Amino acid sequence: MYDLIKEAVHSDEAAIEISKMKKDVGSVVDAISELSLDDTMKLGMSFKRFPLGCDLTEVVVGTCASDLELMDLLGNCRLSDMIGAPIHICAYAFSDIGEKFGMTGFEVMKKVHEIVDVPLDLDHFGENGAMRLPKNITGCGGECYSKGPSFTECPRGRIHERLIDKEFEQKEDKENWVKLSSSVAVNVSSEQTGDAHAAPLSEAKDIAVLAKKYGKGLESIMFVGDGYDEVITGFEKSIDLGADVIVVEGGPFNRCENTTESFAKTIAAARILSPGKVVATNGAYEHELRMGLRSGLNMVITGFPKNHHGYMCGYEPGTARRGKFGLPRVVQIINEEFPNMGLPVQKQDLIAIAAAVKFAGSENIYPNKIGSYHVGDAHWATLVNSRMYHNIKLKHTLNDIVNLVEGSTVSLHGGRFVSWVIAKELDKKVEEIIISDVDDWVLSNTVNNLQDELNATIIAENDDKRASSQANFSIASSTMISIKENILKKVPHALTIV
Repeated sequence: MYDLIKEAVHSDEAAIEISKMKKDVGSVVDAISELSLDDTMKLGMSFKRFPLGCDLTEVVVGTCASDLELMDLLGNCRLSDMIGAPIHICAYAFSDIGEKFGMTGFEVMKKVHEIVDVPLDLDHFGENGAMRLPKNITGCGGECYSKGPSFTECPRGRIHERLIDKEFEQKEDKENWVKLSSSVAVNVSSEQTGDAHAAPLSEAKDIAVLAKKYGKGLESIMFVGDGYDEVITGFEKSIDLGADVIVVEGGPFNRCENTTESFAKTIAAARILSPGKVVATNGAYEHELRMGLRSGLNMVITGFPKNHHGYMCGYEPGTARRGKFGLPRVVQIINEEFPNMGLPVQKQDLIAIAAAVKFAGSENIYPNKIGSYHVGDAHWATLVNSRMYHNIKLKHTLNDIVNLVEGSTVSLHGGRFVSWVIAKELDKKVEEIIISDVDDWVLSNTVNNLQDELNATIIAENDDKRASSQANFSIASSTMISIKENILKKVPHALTIV
């Protein structure tokens, strides 16, 4: 594996080979541990490319804290929705706010669900439903993050306390929380020697089963720890649980001598190992976050003031403490690392992906494959469970397009996942399918993947006009409005999805 991973730093062919093969966690972590930092970053970014991995860079936002007014919580959620940031729900805080206003935690969640379209990501959820924690935890000032740099135990000597009686009072809502969620997070760091930080693995297993029962995305939170054995354990436990998204926590939970390099290596390994091809962090000092972004990280969990995620990403020891408003700082860091790219992902981008998901149909998308690759990634499965998805109106459905196509040759303009689904459905109806895309990497991977899978002849063409001139029927297979409009300038008669 080491030779192949070393080769993949500079070879697209080796990266493609790795993406298609069954991976052993220990071998991947071991191989990456031998790479230089520069090679680690190159490797991680090569696996942040379609179709090897999710190529989005986005923020997910914690909007809640136990001592917020209900009005402030709802306003925070509306603001997150306006910018298109999925909402990270700390279930204990929703329950604490509900208690103060004569409601259950689930009733607070329903109020949020009714006013936002973005996906809802449920965390701090256990065998009794919403976890309930004492005030010395819910109001924690973040001493471990502020003191840094390495975690041995909570600076105040507490353990992971729970108010079990309060949890039992609302246990009957347990499955309802999951039903309204788009994804659910579990924590495996208790298996990585972090038993004072997280609930036992048995609770993670319980919630993982429930998430799968209702078709929700599953996120697994692990930490960097010693950078080797504990990283291997974190990946193995996450994969065993059926995680779609790997969430890596650094900060005080990174005990390595070189914290920057170890965080980068863990992110690069996650890029290769994450089943749903999405790699996130819920806690990383600024130096770790910047290096993680350069190594393929594509989701940063941040937060509003008072929410603990507000200080866990993007700050350094001495400044990371409760009360910080991490969202604007993280957005600035992302833009400094990727200038002039319009990042992080915004609402119009999320709507376009949701449209692609709705068009493709849940039966075709991740975790299902066409050829050697999943159709989409963990985001696609998550978006199915959002109000945004349900509100999408398509101009033409997949069945419409299949029924409208006439002739023996069709041109599909835009070579990403939607074109795969259309090609698969048209395979028995046409003799030739022309894939047109200006990106040679996208074009070659799509054509190679479809030709291995389908009976029709798959033809590559990087010019939309030429592709259309050779076809009986043309389809603009992108749901991104700007790309669709650009295609229509060249092929005005092309059928569109949105």
